[in-house]
Amino acid sequence: MNQYIQQPVSVVKGIGEEKQTDLQQLGLYTILDMFQHFPYRYENHEVQPIEQLRHEDRVTIAGVIHSEPAVRYYGKKKSRMTVRVMVENILITAVFFNRAFLKNKIQQGQTVTLTGKWNKYKLTITVQDFKNGEPDPSKQLEPVYSVGGNVTIKQLRRFIQQALEEYGVWIEELLPETLLTSYKLPGRQQAFQMIHMPQNKEELKHARRRLVFEELLLFQLKMQVFRRQERLSAGGTAHKFKREEAASFIHQLPFPLTGAQKRVVEEIWNDMSTPLKMNRLLQGDVGSGKTVVASIAMYAAYLAGRQSALMVPTEILAEQHYEGLQELFQQTDVTLTLLTGSVKGKKREERNAWIEDGTVHIVIGTHALIQEDVHFQQLGLVITDEQHRFGVAQRRALRDKGFEPDVLFMTATPIPRTLAISVFGDMDVSAIDELPAGRKPIKTYWVKHDMLERILRFIEKEIQQGRQAYVICPLIEESEALDVQNAIDVHHQLQQFFLHYRVGLMHGRLQTEEKEQVMEAFSRNEIQILVSTTVVEVGVNVPNATAMLIYDADRFGLSQLHQLRGRVGRAEHQSYCILMADPKGETGQERMRIMQETEDGFALSEKDLELRGPGDFFGKKQSGLPEFKIADVVHDYRALETARGDAAALINSRAFWEETQYAGLRSYLEKSGVLEGEKLD
Repeated sequence: MNQYIQQPVSVVKGIGEEKQTDLQQLGLYTILDMFQHFPYRYENHEVQPIEQLRHEDRVTIAGVIHSEPAVRYYGKKKSRMTVRVMVENILITAVFFNRAFLKNKIQQGQTVTLTGKWNKYKLTITVQDFKNGEPDPSKQLEPVYSVGGNVTIKQLRRFIQQALEEYGVWIEELLPETLLTSYKLPGRQQAFQMIHMPQNKEELKHARRRLVFEELLLFQLKMQVFRRQERLSAGGTAHKFKREEAASFIHQLPFPLTGAQKRVVEEIWNDMSTPLKMNRLLQGDVGSGKTVVASIAMYAAYLAGRQSALMVPTEILAEQHYEGLQELFQQTDVTLTLLTGSVKGKKREERNAWIEDGTVHIVIGTHALIQEDVHFQQLGLVITDEQHRFGVAQRRALRDKGFEPDVLFMTATPIPRTLAISVFGDMDVSAIDELPAGRKPIKTYWVKHDMLERILRFIEKEIQQGRQAYVICPLIEESEALDVQNAIDVHHQLQQFFLHYRVGLMHGRLQTEEKEQVMEAFSRNEIQILVSTTVVEVGVNVPNATAMLIYDADRFGLSQLHQLRGRVGRAEHQSYCILMADPKGETGQERMRIMQETEDGFALSEKDLELRGPGDFFGKKQSGLPEFKIADVVHDYRALETARGDAAALINSRAFWEETQYAGLRSYLEKSGVLEGEKLD
């Protein structure tokens, strides 16, 4: 990258030592930093006809002063000045607060340009910016930057424009001519000029499109190189198995695979057959049949003479998977064992010995699988269920039990494709996006809080028919800050209402063993109604539960509501999800409507992303989302997908590593350190 724009900001005319320090506090050290400090919005000074102005919008109008200004003083040093202005033969009133000093600058008959808040009903503009004369067409769109400390927006605007004047000519092109031509993108120098000083909206659109694509392409190039290095250095092992033998296992399953399952199985088999290490994320809604796909992968590993390990977050889930897989493998010679914290003493020693000598082909377990006393004979496939519930170190510890085993992560959280390809850029992503035939859709209803008694009567009818119910609350106990229901109070209230049934309580503050006991009792129908916080969101399978009531449902995101709803509807009985909420804003009401209308987890997750943004989707702290300067993974997802495809094609082409037109991109990768095997941040 050019040395001229890597110089400190102090070389720009007008920036002294003091201002240099102020700019550094904003993270602006070099001229390039200033060029890449993009405006987050623009003040639109475009003059529009009066009939097009919307009430309470910030607008710019031009007109002729019609009368002398009138000033009224009130309070200490406060003033209100009004003046009548003729705009398009309509007489409007301009109001200036605390700017009586302008009185002498305003004269009848002069043309003025005013920017401020428009009141459509009173034909009044509350003026924020005032200028004598006609509007300046070159200043229709003024950039607004995030600033802080001693730097104002006007100063930063001036500094960046000065830097572009002096050093803009040294901005080097990064993108190859082939991409610029094929996507009709402006050059890099022109794009920087237009993003900071757009003449009109069209220019702004082109500049943003170019800079967004560049940022996403650079990110994806790093991802692709990193991934390539990882795979080549990892080596991995090719699983040698006959496809027809693996397919014979599918034929003896008690149900046909869906089209999506067949597609994903092919993707996994292809990965397992190559000497490169598989690193695949398998996502699919609750009940979409991920476990069946996992079992087919484990059978292929067995045919290749290797062991598989399935790690899940809770003991109950481990037991459920163990029972389910035993059924699937009952007509084969595959042997399975279960390893959890509860397996102790002689029993544990015995199972560890089976794992070590290869007697056992598949091990299902919790964190117990990564303890030091567990040694595999030949671990070839590692599967992690609900992978976001485990830390990176835990996942790595399980991988390290084998020699570069293939890795499959499974999640029932339908992560939008947009996010999956940015957050999990170093993984291949497979999605099971259809449910098995014959599944009854869960009936979802949105009701107000005043219908509580009717809902409880409805739940009682379900329980009388031998069914069970979940009741979900946003909080564990009462909070002064939030006016929402809490699990402890609701548990107490429902005990009074359901006198003849057992009401259980579950929340995050219970010890792991206590949680396991409550869930065990619920699984055996010893508890008929389970009051819980969102800890039941993942991995609990109670097919007998057919009703779910969610208090204050507007406090949850769509994806979380969908995850919760997935706890019911797991058998042949009709199931119901009741969302109880009195949402204040339009977004809350919109979420409730969407939940009633769709059961497609992927459609919901995309909508959730639009309504809440990527940070909220994962939770800001552990989101792992890359920080982009101008791109937005939600709204720019098409550019993200295009950039990913282009990056993969470039990295795998010979031309990229040899031709001059790619020199800028190669230089960027060298400077990023990714070619030397440095980790991505």
